[in-house]
Amino acid sequence: MAIKTRYVHTNLVARDWKKLAHFYETVLDCSPVLPERDLSGELLDAATGLRSARIRGIHLRLPGGGATGPTLEIFQYDRLDDRGTASINSPGYAHLAFAVDDVEATRTAVLAAGGGEIGSIVAHEVAGVGTIKFAYLTDPEGNIIEVQEANG
Repeated sequence: MAIKTRYVHTNLVARDWKKLAHFYETVLDCSPVLPERDLSGELLDAATGLRSARIRGIHLRLPGGGATGPTLEIFQYDRLDDRGTASINSPGYAHLAFAVDDVEATRTAVLAAGGGEIGSIVAHEVAGVGTIKFAYLTDPEGNIIEVQEANG
């Protein structure tokens, strides 16, 4: 018997959840799903395996998914461990991808909002689809995002 599933959210642990949420709202058209979260106590300690954990943050509805579509959950723990610098070829989750109308304009907006870039904007012809233009960028905390534009 197959288990019925539905994708719900992706979590980013932030150094400053409000600043990072603002970036995703203003640059990549995500929208807040209230209420903001402020979680602590025995239940959270049991779930995370951490002692005296506290999480603050918010869910942001990802663009294009509708009113019940998946969210980007941005949480900030009161105590953070340093993971090091993300790289595009590290094992595990590599990036979040967003379809955009204009890769160049989005790149400019990301950089103006404190994000960074990893490589160059490139275009690739995909048979039966058309030209895909894309770039790997980073949000202000170094998480990798891909922006892509399809012209078919």
